[in-house]
Amino acid sequence: MSIRLKLILSYAAMLVIPLFMMIFTAILLTLVFRGDLQNIKDQYGTPDSSYEVHNIDRMLKEVRRTAQNSPLLFKDSAYLNEVQMELKSNSADILVRTKDELTYIPSTFQYRDFLRQLPGYKWTGYSVKREPIQLGAKAAELSQYDFSFPDGQQGSVFVITKVNPIVNFAQKFFPTLFISLILVLILTHTLLTYFVSRSIIRPLRELKDATKRIKDGDLDFNLKIANKDEIGELSQAFEQMRVKLRESIQTQLQYEENRKELISNISHDLRTPLTAIRGYIDGIGDGIADTPDKVQKYLDIISLKAGEMDQMIDELFLYSKLDLNHLPFHYEKINLRSFLTDWSEELEFELNKHGVNYDAYIRIDPGTEISIDRDKLRRVFSNIISNSLKYMTKDEKRITLNANVAGGEFVMKLHDNGQGVDAEALPFIFERFYRADPSRNSHTGGSGLGLAISKQIIEGHGGSIKAESIKGEGTGITITLPLIPSETGEQA
Repeated sequence: MSIRLKLILSYAAMLVIPLFMMIFTAILLTLVFRGDLQNIKDQYGTPDSSYEVHNIDRMLKEVRRTAQNSPLLFKDSAYLNEVQMELKSNSADILVRTKDELTYIPSTFQYRDFLRQLPGYKWTGYSVKREPIQLGAKAAELSQYDFSFPDGQQGSVFVITKVNPIVNFAQKFFPTLFISLILVLILTHTLLTYFVSRSIIRPLRELKDATKRIKDGDLDFNLKIANKDEIGELSQAFEQMRVKLRESIQTQLQYEENRKELISNISHDLRTPLTAIRGYIDGIGDGIADTPDKVQKYLDIISLKAGEMDQMIDELFLYSKLDLNHLPFHYEKINLRSFLTDWSEELEFELNKHGVNYDAYIRIDPGTEISIDRDKLRRVFSNIISNSLKYMTKDEKRITLNANVAGGEFVMKLHDNGQGVDAEALPFIFERFYRADPSRNSHTGGSGLGLAISKQIIEGHGGSIKAESIKGEGTGITITLPLIPSETGEQA
């Protein structure tokens, strides 16, 4: 629920709930003091105009004056009938009691049981209007006036006036209803404001605490997101930012660790040829190479070691550019079969010079095309072959090439019968500076970047490279590259 909708609903509730509570309170109080709703409905329909109220008040005053000045008239049936007729027209009745006996009861008065509930005589001149009472199914006000006849007898006159319960109730309980309404309004506004503000302030406070934790360098926590409103969306975006920031820092730390490892490996790998170069230079300077042939041999070794250093530096720069995506790829659409056939013939010529048996199985249609950076892909093949040659220790050396198209992709596998790679080391051979042989001896030396560079180039082409090996039997490297879609939508 959005914050805007929450506020709209809360303001609507601030209006509706107090109104509902006021009506409910009024009905409840009415039921408590006036009985069932049907009674209220019936009496609410009884006319109660201001004119009728004025007539009742006038008649009550006249009855009071009669009780004070001419009490004997309350023994005159004609007078009482006349008063009763006028009171009856205004929904009222008059009763007269002498001593303990009711001496006048209107013939239309139906509530005989009520007569036993009439209050007793107090004193002469006593006058009171009692609270509304239940008269059958209706409500009525009872007015009492006590007087004395000339002979000293005690008398009381009662005027029973039917009243509208709604008007009477409103007049009597208006302060209670008003105070109740004020309390309901205060309570409603307080509760709604509390819950709405809580749903807004609490997630903001959590965001504030999370910001402080990030400021202090703590990124190892999860921000709980329960809201589905704008603040929830903000919290979700904040959580994604925290995750990305943590990953970025971890990557930066990994880069820093790799940088230290890089410096260590470069120092180690460059020290070996430098030491050799220095040794041969000292040998020439000290006269150890005392013949032209020895001097030339020393110079050839120095040139070879310098070439190894130059190759290490070139591979290091190449990997750094690939790793930072600073080396562009120059793609061109070529015929895949022709490219592989030419490279395979060159490879066979070079391997024969090393005494390696080479077999090629190229099962690719002549019209198959692929988009590649020709030079970089040749670099990949060269790195794989070079790595295979380093670890071939058997008398009969063999490298096999298998190339085909499967599932719209070019798949090529280069397999050798070298010494193989341990299962524990196999997952790491594409990492930079990793060597399965940790001794870094001169026979298997190198920069340790060849396969890492190959992986970067293959992934830059949108392909994949993987290795499989059995210790003592050999190693296979599988390269997969996407083909160019043909005009019919199929892979060429």
